Amino acid sequence: MADFLLELRCEEIPARMQAGARAELEKLFRRELDAAGVAVGELTIWSTPRRLALIARGLPLATEAMSEEAKGPPEGAPDAAIDGFCKKNGVTREQLELRDVKGRMTWFAVIEKPGRAVGDVLAAAIPAIIRDFSWSKSMRWGAASISTDSIRWVRPLSGIVALLDGEVVACEVGGIAAGAATRGHRFHHDGEITIGSADDYAEKLRACHVIVDHEERAAIIREGAAKAAAEAGLTLVADEGLVIENAGLTEWPVPLLGRFDEAFLDVPPEVIQLTARVNQKYFVCEDAGGALANAFVCTANIDPIDASVVVDGNRKVLAARLSDARFFWEQDQKTPLAEHANKLSRITFHEKLGTVADKVERVAKLARWLVEEDVVIPAKAGIALDPGANSKTIPASAGMTKEELADLAEAAARLCKADLVTEMVGEFPELQGLMGGYYAAKEGLPVEVSDAIRDHYKPVGQGDDVPTAPVTVAVSLADKLDTLFGFFCWGMTPTGSKDPFALRRAAIGVVQLLTVNQIRLSLCDAVDVGAWRFVYARVLEDFDYQQAFLKKHFDQEALEDEYFADWFERSENGLWSYAHEGARDEGLALLDFFADRLKVQQREAGVRHDLIDAVFALGGEDDLVRLLARVHALQAFVTTEDGANLLAGYKRAANILKKEDWQGIEGEIARTGEEDPLAMVDDPDLAPVIAAKMADRHAAASTLSYTPEPAEKALIDALDTAEPGVRGAIESEDFDFAMRMLASLRAPIDRFFEEVTVNADEAKKRAARLDLLARFRDAVHRVADFSRIEG
Repeated sequence: MADFLLELRCEEIPARMQAGARAELEKLFRRELDAAGVAVGELTIWSTPRRLALIARGLPLATEAMSEEAKGPPEGAPDAAIDGFCKKNGVTREQLELRDVKGRMTWFAVIEKPGRAVGDVLAAAIPAIIRDFSWSKSMRWGAASISTDSIRWVRPLSGIVALLDGEVVACEVGGIAAGAATRGHRFHHDGEITIGSADDYAEKLRACHVIVDHEERAAIIREGAAKAAAEAGLTLVADEGLVIENAGLTEWPVPLLGRFDEAFLDVPPEVIQLTARVNQKYFVCEDAGGALANAFVCTANIDPIDASVVVDGNRKVLAARLSDARFFWEQDQKTPLAEHANKLSRITFHEKLGTVADKVERVAKLARWLVEEDVVIPAKAGIALDPGANSKTIPASAGMTKEELADLAEAAARLCKADLVTEMVGEFPELQGLMGGYYAAKEGLPVEVSDAIRDHYKPVGQGDDVPTAPVTVAVSLADKLDTLFGFFCWGMTPTGSKDPFALRRAAIGVVQLLTVNQIRLSLCDAVDVGAWRFVYARVLEDFDYQQAFLKKHFDQEALEDEYFADWFERSENGLWSYAHEGARDEGLALLDFFADRLKVQQREAGVRHDLIDAVFALGGEDDLVRLLARVHALQAFVTTEDGANLLAGYKRAANILKKEDWQGIEGEIARTGEEDPLAMVDDPDLAPVIAAKMADRHAAASTLSYTPEPAEKALIDALDTAEPGVRGAIESEDFDFAMRMLASLRAPIDRFFEEVTVNADEAKKRAARLDLLARFRDAVHRVADFSRIEG
């Protein structure tokens, strides 16, 4: 067995590309050796800014002889076809074999491949790996770059080390021959280093100030930065992404702590941290009180003789960056947010959805509606009914009415996107929302407004904080609902893995806002209002947009009709009626989208997807809080013995009804043609009379004409008790009690199947018992569609 070392050396592999490069190197190496029949075990792969390294241990010294077969043309094929097949596979006609393939004699070539030395396999594999290597960005270089056949690499390839048990694997790529020599640290070691084998590679480089293991460098940075901060009485702000990035930028990392001018602390801490992180790759620190300190930790790529010189140079660079940030901070405050918001009409949100100003108008109206309809004021928020005012109000200590909350929500919505045109967000787009909150607070706007502006993008994803303040929730919900409805309205929905407008994230955000805050919102109502806001804000105010919207939703021939076009041009009511109907169709698709997102989110929370399907299948349930309460109660029930047995009884009953194609007593009356002819009379005055007569007939048909067996009577009595109990529990949303009512049916249905013959010889008995099973099935369906439950 042999050990193999491969090092590919170049200049400055970007840190963000190194993880992908390591994975690519492993994939290509395994591909080449697998194709040659060489078994590859565990690989060690490292990266630094200047090299990729791979170590494969326990490789065989030679491959085993192999025999391959190739299927050729059938017997009797033209000579040219047979000769071409022979040439392709390197055999003669005499070496071909005839075999029967589905009754037809066919030529086969058996190709014997002798074993090869693994060194020869590696010599062929290395050029293939380099030529096939995929970089997100790559380049050609030198005189050879005039040809598209020249190799591409992330930076000019400068050296290859290829050693198999200490022997050089002879190969050449792009004029670079493999050898045993590499180079150490750019500043700490001059000249070449000769590597003896895979065993001494890492240690020889370490002696020359190169730590080749990226994970070891990351640990040095992580621990060293924390230690440097602690020695200064500070706490490092953890940032694992920055640790990995610094590990990808250095070969000999040395964390150093420095200080910047305290005057910069007037700038929001998020700005300072982002400036240090994005522009300079520095860590920041906090003092004992948790406030941002005027300290940073940089990662030097050398072991400095005088660390203060390195720190001072980094401090000067950071000071320049912070000066720019402070300038943006001060400059933006000279213009009120309301004036910034006026510039949003210059920014296109989407060509079919208007400008950002148009979106803000829709969001403001929708946010106000959410407050006025008591949607975002859950009971736990401290809102109580004031009989005198006949409206919900904040407790007297807060001194705020629902109308005032609605005004705040609308005001916050109108300013929530204003920071998009500020200098600070232009420099750091990651700070959108956050900076608007700071600017609003500096203006002296109500805290509810500044908080809503700051947090209205939340939650951004799973694990993000979910807002709970009513004004913030109103703006956040309105913003996400408007985005979802707008894109769905134009059919720009996610397809497969593509979601360019992050609509899945927006839908999950809506689900989280509703469930965390226990908000009782009918999504049908929200979509309906969203449709109205969208159509009103854009269609009724812009004739060109009217035409584009109508062409999407209505027949072109109708649109070209002179009367139709004239009527739409003159009639706002008519335009609203037709456009709103088109918008509602897209809203229904959006409801299905919400259902899918809810299933994804709850699956991650441990809720079974089949139970969510079982409740959704009932239809008409668009209140997510109520729906999830029902699902949770159902999951608790079906995991019990009663639940499992009731599910088995349900499936047995459902299978019998399906096999018999049972339509119920009313269905049987209709099937036998016994319906009263009066039922066909289209006269509203006769409808009550006809309904009464038909009810009498159905009641008579369902009355038992025989004495039921004890087990049958027990099931009837249990249903008489359970049905109203389940119905009342569902209406009062006491889903645990509904499950207990269902549990009471478990013993009677088990006994019924044990003691009663459903398909009795007597037709009336058979019909009554089938209808009893249908009644049992329908009682269960008041809670969920048990046919969707697995098990």
